[in-house]
Amino acid sequence: MQWDNSPNAGFTQGIPWLPVPMSYQTHNVASEQNDPGSILNFYRDLIALRKTNKALLDGDWVALNPDDQNILSYLRRYKDEAVIVVLNMSPNLQKVSFDLSKQGLGGAQLKTLLTAYTGGQTLPTMQIEPYAVYIGEVRKR
Repeated sequence: MQWDNSPNAGFTQGIPWLPVPMSYQTHNVASEQNDPGSILNFYRDLIALRKTNKALLDGDWVALNPDDQNILSYLRRYKDEAVIVVLNMSPNLQKVSFDLSKQGLGGAQLKTLLTAYTGGQTLPTMQIEPYAVYIGEVRKR
């Protein structure tokens, strides 16, 4: 763990057994703690969301568009709750369409729960930036 920008990233005062990358000077817990857009805070938000959202915690997992080589997408369902997770695994903007009618969610709307970028999304088609993630609550109309 890169704790701060001190020698050896604040991990040890001794000699670390693995090399410490130079990124420790700017990418560390101390520098990311107060940055709401940091990776550290994104993961904190993600963990908190998973702990409080029943669909993400205990829901069934349903693969969406399993043949798409660029997008990993799935639906988590628990009772009347549903959450869609969409990850763009490519370096390019991707457009993806979802047919949620098989899950009884045809014509559903989205409420963003967590995303790694500022763009809003709609169903049945969304565009997702390179290497971005979108997590949204799926609501029946």
